[in-house]
Amino acid sequence: MKQAQETTRLASGLQLPLLGYGVYRIKPEATAEAVKTALDVGYRMIDTAAAYFNEEQVGRAVLESGIPRDEIVIQTKAWVSDYSKQGIRHALERSKRKLGTTVDVFLMHQPGVRDPAAMIEAWREMEQMVADKEVGAIGVCNFGPNHLDVLLGGARMAPQINQVELHPFFTQQAIREHDARHNVLTQAWSPIGGVMRYWGDDKAPSDDPLTHPLILQLAAKYGRTPAQVILRWQIEIGNSVIPRSSNPDRIAENFAIFDFQLSAEDRAAIDALDRGERGGPDPDNLPDELYERKIPD
Repeated sequence: MKQAQETTRLASGLQLPLLGYGVYRIKPEATAEAVKTALDVGYRMIDTAAAYFNEEQVGRAVLESGIPRDEIVIQTKAWVSDYSKQGIRHALERSKRKLGTTVDVFLMHQPGVRDPAAMIEAWREMEQMVADKEVGAIGVCNFGPNHLDVLLGGARMAPQINQVELHPFFTQQAIREHDARHNVLTQAWSPIGGVMRYWGDDKAPSDDPLTHPLILQLAAKYGRTPAQVILRWQIEIGNSVIPRSSNPDRIAENFAIFDFQLSAEDRAAIDALDRGERGGPDPDNLPDELYERKIPD
């Protein structure tokens, strides 16, 4: 029997599963099979992006799954080069065309630090998409409190989601508190710290959340895997999560987190692992080639 997972209702009214399946860094040729596996396990939210170049495969897997479309939340993102009224409109239509279906959650992939006016213009059009029921919810990614404040200065509604790098070594406490003040759900990408393993050599076990001695100790205590302990911690501190794996066993493992709870003391111990250590790119300093990337039609 599949586990029943936990959900939250966003400010827009959309019911969002707290655990989603992410497809970042999954090659297009492997994406459809991975998404089908995730849906079969029980995931009902899939996170993709125009800049991942695998929306088409996500959409095909969803439509071929046999699961009613209204039971699955598809979340995708517009890249920063599409931030304008017409650009964001084109970005949504392009994603819908590639997915072969509607978009439930539409996010800005990066803060528009080089052209805040264009970012706000795009956001106002996204607000209209919600009003017209073209999408169920809108949000942002990689926004710090400063970015969110700039956006809110020209917005009529706050984002419903802020997706940021967040794991035991980078707990983003300031962002989580700022999001909460504005009724924004914090969503963690790289929630088990995979981004800490992508780059760099000669890492010690303590340099990876999955092999850190505390996490291994807690995994043994609860009879769970390190990944399950970290994902459970994420859910219990109030975050949504989108772990990624193309391994069927790991996909199932990451979903099996809704039948146990951590103690308050153990949550606090994981909180204390924070190093303020970012593994991914700094959204204030994206390289030119990323910031100016054009998404092909």
